[in-house]
Amino acid sequence: MTCNLCPRNCSAERTPDKPGGLCRMPSEAVVARGMLHQWEEPCLTGTHGAGAVFFSGCNLRCSYCQNASISHGGKGRKVSADRLREIFRNLVSQGAACLDLVTPTHFTPAILEALGETPWPVPVVWNSSGYERPETLRRLEGKVQIYLPDFKYALSAPAAKHSAASDYFFWATQAIQEMYRQTGPYQLENGRLKSGVLIRHMLLPGELENTRQVLDWLSQTFRPGEVLLSLMSQYTPQPGASGPLARHVTKAEYRAAVRYMENCGLTDGYTQERTSAKEEYTPDFDFTGI
Repeated sequence: MTCNLCPRNCSAERTPDKPGGLCRMPSEAVVARGMLHQWEEPCLTGTHGAGAVFFSGCNLRCSYCQNASISHGGKGRKVSADRLREIFRNLVSQGAACLDLVTPTHFTPAILEALGETPWPVPVVWNSSGYERPETLRRLEGKVQIYLPDFKYALSAPAAKHSAASDYFFWATQAIQEMYRQTGPYQLENGRLKSGVLIRHMLLPGELENTRQVLDWLSQTFRPGEVLLSLMSQYTPQPGASGPLARHVTKAEYRAAVRYMENCGLTDGYTQERTSAKEEYTPDFDFTGI
């Protein structure tokens, strides 16, 4: 296929056997692990965990990615749509609270084929970078019950520096509004998220103003009860990091971000313990469950 699934608009030729584009992936899905994941937000994990499927490659490729071995390095195994459907079924049979599709955008056609036409017994979660084309998201309507986008940047300078995507804010805001159009206000049942949009924002060291502007946009766009927010402190310095990215988020930075979030009236959602900034919370991508 000639691929323009994401805002990169590569027009790359990607076939089942030929990788292409910035994601450097073929059109057939490449997967690094399928697992019951206990470290998602509580409304997604339930009793046994979220049924996380980690896809290889990425259309954003942030310099600080904690999953760099699969997002940058391409570690993973190619699987057919039939095998991907079987992976989904195995996770559901193990008691997964949801199907948590991690970094799925560049495999949208393959995932849609694997999901099929029959509704799944648990919510399907689209866990993405937020760097999405609304046209691609519209193909998911009725197939995805929960959108879990990152909202990384409101400022173009850090978006360009860390993700080579100075247009991130333009696309992420359109994407989040399309996600909300599809799902409407979030629906919780016995503490579990059944449908809706849960927006993640990870505070980066030295980028408090970027966080403030992300929170400003959210508070100006959505009313209480419409979307959930997860303010994350888990940034972990990666090999070769320099400047502020060579350190963790400070207590003062995170306290300031939480205070600003509360002052914006964004009280639906989660804040994260700073102890979450640990390497051991990153899964071992050893092809388990694949």
